[in-house]
Amino acid sequence: MTRYAAESTWWGKQEIVVLNDTASRRRLRIARHGAAVLGFEVVRHGVVHDLADGYRNADEVLRRPGSRFAIMVPFAGRIGDARYRFDGQSQDLQPGVNDTQRASRHGFVRDVDFAVDSLLADNDGASVMLSSAAIRPQPGYPHAVDLSVRFTLDAQGMTLEALMRNVGNEAAPCFFGWHPYFRLAAGGIEDWQLQIPAQTVIRTDADLIPLADQAAYVSLDHVPALDFRAPRRIGDAIIDQEYCELGADPDGRIRTRLHDPVSGLGIAVWQERGVMHAFTADTVSRDARRAVALEPMECMADAFNRPDCTTAIRLLPGAERRFRCGVEVDPS
Repeated sequence: MTRYAAESTWWGKQEIVVLNDTASRRRLRIARHGAAVLGFEVVRHGVVHDLADGYRNADEVLRRPGSRFAIMVPFAGRIGDARYRFDGQSQDLQPGVNDTQRASRHGFVRDVDFAVDSLLADNDGASVMLSSAAIRPQPGYPHAVDLSVRFTLDAQGMTLEALMRNVGNEAAPCFFGWHPYFRLAAGGIEDWQLQIPAQTVIRTDADLIPLADQAAYVSLDHVPALDFRAPRRIGDAIIDQEYCELGADPDGRIRTRLHDPVSGLGIAVWQERGVMHAFTADTVSRDARRAVALEPMECMADAFNRPDCTTAIRLLPGAERRFRCGVEVDPS
């Protein structure tokens, strides 16, 4: 019998995939609906801890409160007024919708049932490949993008690798984001320690849309309340910010670290490029300030409207782009 195992099963009315590490008793559960992680269980001192603050039941998977562990493609975060301009063409993602009700966020695949393309397991790890062809021409987005997401569980933790391919005839704006929430212990987050290896924070308006041009970029030297370059206690800080100019470790991975000094549990959310959006969940309707969202994103919110993001989001016909991120457990 191999160390790792992978299977499809059911959780209520939701079909899910379970990846198991039988040696360390780690387990990763993922829903086909939205390709959302439901649980990431690890064992410490003989006690099972679920680090993922995911959905509690199959009904929540459909209602998706807080967009927990959402895959965000072809854009992450928000698009200002649900309008943008790309290659000289103005686009409206919500034609006919009243101004007071206009809102477009987190892409188009949160309610998609992904196909299971492969389930693999051996002594080195377990993985599942999920795919969707749901991103097709629609109001405000006249493009076609195929998306696949591979989740891998191995000795280091979990890895997510997204592949976006433009199957249309024209260049498309497209980038990846992930919206995971983590819980290291019961109770509040105030005593957890956070470290974000950034030099700059993104300044936004009241709708969380980054300010125009260079006004969006603020050195953390000028906003000490949001400065987590050195590990420090979260305390009463209210965070719903994107951080950029991220510094990588010698292996090329950018690591945002979260640690609970009481339980001793710690994680590093890693990515290879992009921005990190940190959110202390003050405004969520369920368990406010009981988890921290650490969101690796290829670009900042409203990137479709930003000239400084044009190159990063542009996906040519027939081209594909990958984005890799993941979670390491108990990093030293």
